[in-house]
Amino acid sequence: MTAATLTARRSGPLRGRVRAPGDKSISHRALILGALAEGVTEIEGLLEGDDVKRTAAAMAAFGADVTCLGEGAWRVEGRGGFAEPADVIDCGNAGTGVRLIMGAAAGFDLSVTFTGDASLRSRPMNRVLKPLGEMGASWICRAGGRLPLTLRGGNLRRIAYRLPEPSAQVKSAVLLAGLRADGGAEMIEPEATRDHTERMLRGFGAQVDVSEDGAARRIVVPGGQKLRGTRIHVPGDPSSAAFPLVAALVTPGSEVTVQGMLLNATRIGLLETLGDMGADLSVTNIRDEGGESVGDVTARYSELSGVDVPPERAPSMIDEYPILAVAAAFAQGKTVMRGIGEMRVKESDRIALMAAGLAACGVGIEEEAEALTVVGAKGGNHRVEGGARVVTHGDHRIAMSHLVLGLSAETPVTVDEPGMIATSFPGFVDMMRGLGAGIGEAVEA
Repeated sequence: MTAATLTARRSGPLRGRVRAPGDKSISHRALILGALAEGVTEIEGLLEGDDVKRTAAAMAAFGADVTCLGEGAWRVEGRGGFAEPADVIDCGNAGTGVRLIMGAAAGFDLSVTFTGDASLRSRPMNRVLKPLGEMGASWICRAGGRLPLTLRGGNLRRIAYRLPEPSAQVKSAVLLAGLRADGGAEMIEPEATRDHTERMLRGFGAQVDVSEDGAARRIVVPGGQKLRGTRIHVPGDPSSAAFPLVAALVTPGSEVTVQGMLLNATRIGLLETLGDMGADLSVTNIRDEGGESVGDVTARYSELSGVDVPPERAPSMIDEYPILAVAAAFAQGKTVMRGIGEMRVKESDRIALMAAGLAACGVGIEEEAEALTVVGAKGGNHRVEGGARVVTHGDHRIAMSHLVLGLSAETPVTVDEPGMIATSFPGFVDMMRGLGAGIGEAVEA
């Protein structure tokens, strides 16, 4: 039996202008809100990765008419709510998709069973189930709140819920459920998380009241609201743009521009951190598209220095810590990342996998329960060695991060299970090759 792998080799300068795929978070929300709405929603720039396609299929199963009109162009005709699906909803690897869909479905008088791939079935859903249960939803599932899970919705009551830890997924699930709850829903988040749901709900005609008290935010959605179909333009995903940008920063002689990248203030923590490290980054052509700020971001090869990343920045870059760890590997001095325990309950335990992969490539690592320290090679008595075959446990961001590492490591870096990259970044390999990256396929016995 054979298994395909991908290998990244030391490359010459990376150069070019590219467009990141559509933002995954916004793509999921556009499909779900389009299905909940009455009338037609037209979406441009939708991410057509496996995760989002699973959400599109789920919305069709709940009764919406979902049609792909061409690359990135989709049409969703909603019926003003969800009907009970005839079969199990398989969300594949999509943690965002399943949690948001649970929240939306909880408001309707129906029963629905959710499942997913091995990775998703291993991830606990308790954080979203707890507030939905307080609103009146019920369920039966595997131990630890794991899929497969059958949810029973309808007859929800108002909730005022304070997030115990920052989570845009939990917040969004409760707000979507609140649309159908008697009295709506109120969320208090101690630290601001990505606010795409609030912005998009307004775009669909909903009332969303947001107030701030220092770093904390209070979001109120009145119940009994109806959504109206609209037009959505999905900007480029900053989590995906991070890979070509960091690749340019660590590969000598490189200059890469990512066009049309989302610049939402709750999503640019990585750009701020790279700037603190001395990265040569510039942002031009800033504009508004569909209620979101977007711009063109250029990265040039830079001499980076290690930094202490403020823990309060974690919500704005939680998906970008793996690729930040790669940038840190090529920096001078230590980069300390604290308050990142959320990484352990993503598609994989990302702290453990990044620590293991970087260590196998000769990078100094200090791992803690909610922290990771990377000892940069620049200025030391060695370079980033590379040479490892990295086990990714089916996590797309672990795979792409180590491939970027391989572009400037002394010896090639190989990742297993490259097929999972398509969950968030279809076309990643072609894009990187187009910039000059030495990424090639291999087949192992």
